[in-house]
Amino acid sequence: MNEIFQAYMPTKKKEKIDVLLISEGTYPFYGGGISTWSHMLCDRVSNVNYTLYSINAGFEKEPIFELSENVKKVIQVPLWAPDEPQDYVSFSKEYYKVVSKKENTSPEVIQKYFIPVFKKFLDLLYSDSENMEALDFVFRSMWEYFKDYDYKETMKSEEVWRAFQEEAIHETDAGGIEATLFDLTVGLRWLYRFLIPFSISIEKVDISHITLSGFPLIPALVLKYRYGTPLMITEHGVYVRERLLYISRSDYSYFIKVFLIKLTECITRLSYYKADKILSVNKFNITWELMYGADREKVEITYNGVDHERFVPREKPEHLRGIPTVVAVARIFELKDVLTMIRSCAVVMKKMPDVQYLVYGDKNAVPEYTEECESLIEELGLGNNFFLKGFHSQPHLIFSEGDISILTSISEGFPFTVLESMSCGIPVVATDVGGVSEAIDEASGFVCKPRDPDAIGAKVIELLTNNDLRKQMGEHARQRVIENFTLGIFIESYEKIYESIYTKRLKQKEEDQA
Repeated sequence: MNEIFQAYMPTKKKEKIDVLLISEGTYPFYGGGISTWSHMLCDRVSNVNYTLYSINAGFEKEPIFELSENVKKVIQVPLWAPDEPQDYVSFSKEYYKVVSKKENTSPEVIQKYFIPVFKKFLDLLYSDSENMEALDFVFRSMWEYFKDYDYKETMKSEEVWRAFQEEAIHETDAGGIEATLFDLTVGLRWLYRFLIPFSISIEKVDISHITLSGFPLIPALVLKYRYGTPLMITEHGVYVRERLLYISRSDYSYFIKVFLIKLTECITRLSYYKADKILSVNKFNITWELMYGADREKVEITYNGVDHERFVPREKPEHLRGIPTVVAVARIFELKDVLTMIRSCAVVMKKMPDVQYLVYGDKNAVPEYTEECESLIEELGLGNNFFLKGFHSQPHLIFSEGDISILTSISEGFPFTVLESMSCGIPVVATDVGGVSEAIDEASGFVCKPRDPDAIGAKVIELLTNNDLRKQMGEHARQRVIENFTLGIFIESYEKIYESIYTKRLKQKEEDQA
């Protein structure tokens, strides 16, 4: 009788909600806008304990952030390291279970239980299927298989290679695409790395929260399949759009480009299909989300916010007074389009020979791109005008160095650097991407077309030469942040969203028990 009574007791509400925050190449081991956003959440949200699940290229020894007490655990999964993730990090699997899975994974088992599922996955991938129920079934079947059998033994088996080769050759023959042995090897290697999180067990949490609609979905799926854990996505820059831009401009063969595009679109559609809540940091993203199957009722706009009491107007440093100065905060890589920023400097220098552009941000993210930027600076004779300053440990002091700030990205979400500049009373010249035009209104800065250094340079000149306009825009920009984009507004919205998702899940569990 007592057991029956307990089974129908309402589930007790927890003091804090346990959230698995899943990121790729960002927090807490790398800088950037998403890392800033993640750190603010972990530091300020009062009703959540976080476990960080960080998917990285290689193994990183230490976080670059001082982690909040709200962060209870960090799981690091280095996908592209020379050895397997389990060789770097313990994922709490008993040794005998690991050995048992390896021993049970024979060629016969792979052929009988995995290959049919794998072939179905490739068929759905190459057919551009929008049958999300079928795709969901395939991913769940793969997860169930890897619960019992070894990931490495399976994915590196001859059986998987043959299946991938047959499907790829069939598709290339049908589409008139030539695929070399190297192409096939690279394609399967990408797939092997992307799906590694299927092999890693995760402790139960209340909510999984992914920071992009890409392969961070895999650990969230593991939780959803095993425990029914609700999934929420925060969409910053639109992952699928940024990947399509990158892949189309890459040096990959045509076969690899097609394969990666289909893989990206497939995982994006599944992310939206499985999500319980999709948070967009701007209105622009919603068009793309709906295009890839998101349910409009699940989508909600939640703008980023900044600490307006930390990012405040300050006097320009003495050594820069009298020098027309433009500041930027940007990691040096393709999406920030620093090359256009450099070319805009050349435009400005013709009218203002003493202008200085000071760009703060990681120069080691993509070394080849940094070299390209440095070469262009030299080619255009901007050695005394354009400076890649590297990492700055006190971002709230950066914007006071400039008379204005600049952003020349070709893709953004809702950029913190724009809000931080505005909060410091520094007007912005930025490209019209993502949510930039939702942050900057016509009274707080200028918005220009991407990849147009002449138009961007002209607006920089206009602001640098018009003191009254610059002051007026700076004052309005700060007021706009205080009214719309403060840290308090941002954090309160996430606390309410976490609470709403968790409460809804509790009610669902009680209804299921009844």
